[in-house]
Amino acid sequence: MDYQKILNTIFLTCSSSKDRGEVASYIPELANIERSKFGIHLIDSGKNNYQAGDAEHKFSIQSISKVLSLAHAIGLVGKTIWKRLNVEPSGDPFNHLSLLEMENGIPRNPLINAGAIVIADILVSNLENPKADFLNYVRKLANDTSIDFNLDVANSEKKSGFRNYAAANLLKSYGNLKNDVETVLDFYFHQCAIEMSCSQLAKTFFLFMNHGTCQQGRTYLNLSQVKRINALMLTCGFYDEAGEFAFEVGLPGKSGVGGGIVALLPNRYCVATWSPGLNIKGNSKLGMKALEKLTTATKQSIF
Repeated sequence: MDYQKILNTIFLTCSSSKDRGEVASYIPELANIERSKFGIHLIDSGKNNYQAGDAEHKFSIQSISKVLSLAHAIGLVGKTIWKRLNVEPSGDPFNHLSLLEMENGIPRNPLINAGAIVIADILVSNLENPKADFLNYVRKLANDTSIDFNLDVANSEKKSGFRNYAAANLLKSYGNLKNDVETVLDFYFHQCAIEMSCSQLAKTFFLFMNHGTCQQGRTYLNLSQVKRINALMLTCGFYDEAGEFAFEVGLPGKSGVGGGIVALLPNRYCVATWSPGLNIKGNSKLGMKALEKLTTATKQSIF
């Protein structure tokens, strides 16, 4: 498969698109990103890398980090994690709170904000130096020590994260948050403020395509754990647009309001795109289009 030729074609086609969506503005620091940016990077099962456009430009991965925190937590506490979380699609935007109260403080899944805050609480409880240890975990997955938090973005999220504070306090009221709200949210805001390029992101997610083993041959997750995380990405990775992504693209994946999307085809490849303009559901407009073109051109999806 000539992935480079395919990526070049996708890049040229998508770059000519005039409708690129709108850059997220509810996190003030993200509103400063140039809407014209667009990159794509693919790593295949043989660890060959292909890219086009702004694939080396770093951006805030935001909710894509929820998959990494989930993987870290599962690696630490195993199946007990599901006592505090469900695994059903929410059908709601990522920051809605109505289901959380209806379901007695048990988040619908770990990839919505409330669920990710519970995961953050688990990591705060189980890591000696939570922020530093989690960052080190991500760096090891990527084999890249240059990956870091964007502290301006983390601070911006803290100043504007009123719904996250509401979710955390609601979780606390139901006994599903063990640590101090401020401590948990400080971790969560930093987690979301990790910066990566498409290249780094695709390499980081290599293990989800490769049975839980990273590029360096270290195994972090067993087959059962990888199966479940990939299933959650397929059914819950795009909030109330997860069905549309499965329908159009046909891959497990995860989006972030920083404009990034990462997706994978088990045993074949992992791909990351970045274009900061979002559609009305909060997913990268150009990224969604690029990934649909990828699975159409390669005739490769999970279906």
